[in-house]
Amino acid sequence: MPARTYAIRTREEASSPDANLMLLPFDEFDIILGIDWLTTHDVTVNCGKKYIELRCENGDTLYVESNEQDRSPVVISHMSAQRYVRKGYESYLAFVMNAKETELKIESVPIVCEYSDVFPEELLGLPPVREVEFGIELAPGTVPISIAPYRIAPTELKELKAKLQELTDKGFASRSCSLWGAPVLFVKSKDGSMRLCIDYRQLNNVTVKNKYPLPRIDDLFDQLKGASVFSKIDLRSGYY
Repeated sequence: MPARTYAIRTREEASSPDANLMLLPFDEFDIILGIDWLTTHDVTVNCGKKYIELRCENGDTLYVESNEQDRSPVVISHMSAQRYVRKGYESYLAFVMNAKETELKIESVPIVCEYSDVFPEELLGLPPVREVEFGIELAPGTVPISIAPYRIAPTELKELKAKLQELTDKGFASRSCSLWGAPVLFVKSKDGSMRLCIDYRQLNNVTVKNKYPLPRIDDLFDQLKGASVFSKIDLRSGYY
């Protein structure tokens, strides 16, 4: 685009700096002084207080302040917004987020720091012997059930051996000659790792069910109101 260059003086006084300007078809602005001109003449731009400080060649300081008043954002009611949307007005949904906010780690939670012995990185062993001993009640006449193992891929077999060795080293598992047996399988987690699961469906079929009614979902939400600490079974490896 062809353009002409003009050398002008920004004010009539001789102490005012010169500026080389290029004529462009911009009707929105009378003049645009770029970063080169601002740097050359050591201009201070204070965006917070909305003024510009210009040091002239004779030592004088020129202040240029904005005449625009602070405008509060226009707020409309929820009903008005719904009415405009129904009429077909273009609308946008936006929210503000802190991009510098770091991910909250469990170590930074005060309740976790207070009871650090309850949140170990690794389980130290089996729980101590309690007064109440739990068991599985079976239907009368049930005989031991042992299911043949499923066929698994070589990679899953390698993972199974490593997992069994890990559980044995920690004391969570031991060799057994029990007449009961259930096959194992692997389920891929969201992070791509394989989680060991045990298929207890045959055992579930002969288990005497606890007929205690399950609580209503809305009642559970009411009970959680105002609570700040929640617990869940086996969040470490998944409940199976």
